[in-house]
Amino acid sequence: MQNTSQQYDLAISLCKDIFLKKMKDYGTAWRNLRPTSLTDQIFIKAQRIKSIEEKGTQKVEDDIKGEYIGIINYCAIALIQLELANDTRVDLPYDEVAALYLKYLAKTKQLMEDKNHDYGEAWRDMRINSLTDLILMKVFRVKQIEDNKGKTIISEGVDANYMDMINYSVFALIKLS
Repeated sequence: MQNTSQQYDLAISLCKDIFLKKMKDYGTAWRNLRPTSLTDQIFIKAQRIKSIEEKGTQKVEDDIKGEYIGIINYCAIALIQLELANDTRVDLPYDEVAALYLKYLAKTKQLMEDKNHDYGEAWRDMRINSLTDLILMKVFRVKQIEDNKGKTIISEGVDANYMDMINYSVFALIKLS
């Protein structure tokens, strides 16, 4: 029996390693990105995956795993940005960002575990391209919520959509391993 929790942690460990190394290289330059720009970055990555899936070939060497990692890390940045919406600092201390990253990935993992319990690990029987389509659907939902100035009538907010995109991306990484 595969252990989803351990597989999840392994995938997130890879994402965290890349995130923290890039933060050492670039600092927190992403603090300048508006929420809509982050959503568009996630869209670009998901759209590239879908395009490669449909064409069956690619011309740029960056692998699909890297795109899913990018989605996870951009979603984590978006969640951090939501928390720091009223914080005008651009340069954030490494330890503060690392702690926020871990906080949101732990919260997202808990959401996965709760849903995984209720859905009985249905994601294991899904095709990877369905996970990609679900990520794109969530991106379009976030864009609509952003266009509505964050207001929803009955739906969950952008934070829940970012967490779902992280979880779908982790599932894809697990399936690709």
